[in-house]
Amino acid sequence: MLGALRLPFLQPLLPLLVTLLGLFGCSASQPPTPKPTAPFVTPQITVTPPPAPVEKSSPFLLGIDVLEADGFAAVKGKRLGLLTHPAGVNRRGIPTADILRRAPGVKLVALFAVEHGINGEFSAGKNFNDYIDKRTGLPVRTLYDGKTRKPTKIQLQDLDALVVDLQDIGTRSYTFISAMKGAMSACFEYGVEIIILDRPNPLGGLKADGPPMDADLLSYVGAFRVPYVHGLTMGELARMTKDAPEAPGRHALTDAQRTKGKLTVIPMRGWTRSMRWTETGLTWIPTSPLISDFEAVKGYPMTGLGCELGGFKHGVGSQYQFRGVLHLTTKIDVYEKELRALKLPGIDFRRVSAPNTKTGKAGTGLYIEIRDYDAWRPTELNFHLMRLACKLEPRNPFTFAPTPQRSLFLNLMGSRAFFNDLAANGKNTDIERWLKQWREQAKIYQQQSQKYWLYR
Repeated sequence: MLGALRLPFLQPLLPLLVTLLGLFGCSASQPPTPKPTAPFVTPQITVTPPPAPVEKSSPFLLGIDVLEADGFAAVKGKRLGLLTHPAGVNRRGIPTADILRRAPGVKLVALFAVEHGINGEFSAGKNFNDYIDKRTGLPVRTLYDGKTRKPTKIQLQDLDALVVDLQDIGTRSYTFISAMKGAMSACFEYGVEIIILDRPNPLGGLKADGPPMDADLLSYVGAFRVPYVHGLTMGELARMTKDAPEAPGRHALTDAQRTKGKLTVIPMRGWTRSMRWTETGLTWIPTSPLISDFEAVKGYPMTGLGCELGGFKHGVGSQYQFRGVLHLTTKIDVYEKELRALKLPGIDFRRVSAPNTKTGKAGTGLYIEIRDYDAWRPTELNFHLMRLACKLEPRNPFTFAPTPQRSLFLNLMGSRAFFNDLAANGKNTDIERWLKQWREQAKIYQQQSQKYWLYR
């Protein structure tokens, strides 16, 4: 799912950013003990009899918990579709589908599936057709069949509302926010209410970092013109999508659709912008095969882009996905010295080794420690890895990237101007100039996006 720039200089971009906004602690100091990647399946939870109702006074409630605590008032009497995935559970770990199936006065008609399927039964990038969910017996309507990636009129015609309960990871190229935007577009077009059950941004709501998105590069791996780390919840992104004017682009809404469309967001209770995932008390359920824990969530915006082209790869052996890096053709002594010399704020490096379950050989690389979460700039390392790849490799991997890989990289990363600079200048690219520009743009974005915040 990483798959995240033509960027003019800041002054001429200010009006554009303001206009297009609607398109838009501490970690362990030691690396975790290597463990096999968690299997990507829905927890097998059987609840008989139905669980005790959620108390309204509970200190932290997800959107689904709030819906239940309020007696399902927002969905009572409605025929519902549910767009969800394995991490779509309440704070006690019970699937939202099971809760809605038991909700009094509610008819759950069908499930809608994004990449990987309702129970994680499909591999990354694999298209699939409609099917029957064996666990619930409900029909599953695919939003990942290789076509538009948004609900069709036929898929929505028997529904009063489409409920969305998807756990995002706070990074633009992770496609669940794109699925939500496509669902909004379709629901507004066909007169169906869309209801977002809000969930935490696991990185918290105070980080906005990395390049914004060129309008002509909008795609399913970058459907919003926001910084790569956007700092919003799913519900806040939905509010922004409905209320802020958009330039033409991926699933863009017309003014008429935005005016007539019915969006309902069920906010969380007890969540604040400073809260990271570990402070919610929730158990992380893998949202995709390589995002098996919160460490991978933090690593995804740090290394995913930097390992897309060139010899740097994330993971060591079969472990440390997105948190470990190695270079395929360069000795670790060389790139470790280069990376340490950068003295990047908030992070440090530690050598780790882990076996590769496919080859049986051990791999050695660098585990990226987050020493100071507040000082940490989530995307910064990526761009230094890109420049370093140009320095370490015999030819510039960005100059000679095949067209398909170049196109995907641009859709993921978002800036054609930065890519062209890197392709032309390689190891001499002034990375700091770009990082400074993006930080200034992210500040403007964050100031303007506050009008859509549901939490402080």
